[in-house]
Amino acid sequence: MPELPEVETVRQGLRPAMEGNRIGSVEQRRPDLRFPFPPHFAERLEGRMIADISRRAKYLLFHLDDQSTLLAHLGMSGSFRVESARGKARPGAFHHERGKLAAHDHVVFEMTAPDGAVNRITYNDPRRFGFMDIVEAGGRASNRFLRDLGVEPTGNSLSGQLLSGLFSGRAAPLKSCLLDQRMIAGLGNIYVCEALWRSRLSPERPAGSISEKPEAVVLAASIRQVIADAIKAGGSSLRDYVQTDGSLGYFQHSFSVYGREGEPCTRHGCRGTVSRIIQSGRSTFLCASCQS
Repeated sequence: MPELPEVETVRQGLRPAMEGNRIGSVEQRRPDLRFPFPPHFAERLEGRMIADISRRAKYLLFHLDDQSTLLAHLGMSGSFRVESARGKARPGAFHHERGKLAAHDHVVFEMTAPDGAVNRITYNDPRRFGFMDIVEAGGRASNRFLRDLGVEPTGNSLSGQLLSGLFSGRAAPLKSCLLDQRMIAGLGNIYVCEALWRSRLSPERPAGSISEKPEAVVLAASIRQVIADAIKAGGSSLRDYVQTDGSLGYFQHSFSVYGREGEPCTRHGCRGTVSRIIQSGRSTFLCASCQS
């Protein structure tokens, strides 16, 4: 599943082709993705202008001029393709390559810019784990996908004090609590592994063990920084946002532990080796020599 930094680079890549533009037509090619499309999906969007595109956790939010919101989640394999007179592009810096077969093009938005230029924005999703919804004006607080989300991991709201409060008394493993979207919204497997390595904390450690300790401050800072670093690195590819062959030159993530099982730890002075364990059915990568 795309991680938060990947979704953020998609948002940044879509803005030039969609913000301030009007949806001329919507071609819905199937009745459902992971969930059924809302009733009269295409009709409710056609003619609307996209005023702004934001992100909440791993959700893309397209804010429309009637105060409603188009919500989109990329699922496991979803992506958007932009086609215009300038060429084609697939915005986003993904760790895993996205599908390109036209057979998996499920929704096509025809956008018209104020100057009359037309862009086609196509949603492609081979595994169909993504989905779209329309949130009516004033309905975000009660929307089933958004209402229970925790704090965003990208700003100062994520602090050591906040983590101490969230994790106080919890015996569950630290990694499990970090992945709980009701506590922190948008953190995924890759960047939890990376943040724990930066913090020198074991993913198996009870979450409550860092409560009211300096380690909580270090962990909060590590989470914010690893997300910021990934967004910055992914965003650097957006200057090549439109290329004639439809490619972007995807950002190749440089991880310290994720996916590096059996390789030497990259921390200066550490002679340990990266290992992989399974937690709640997911792979966790760590260096047992410097994470405790």
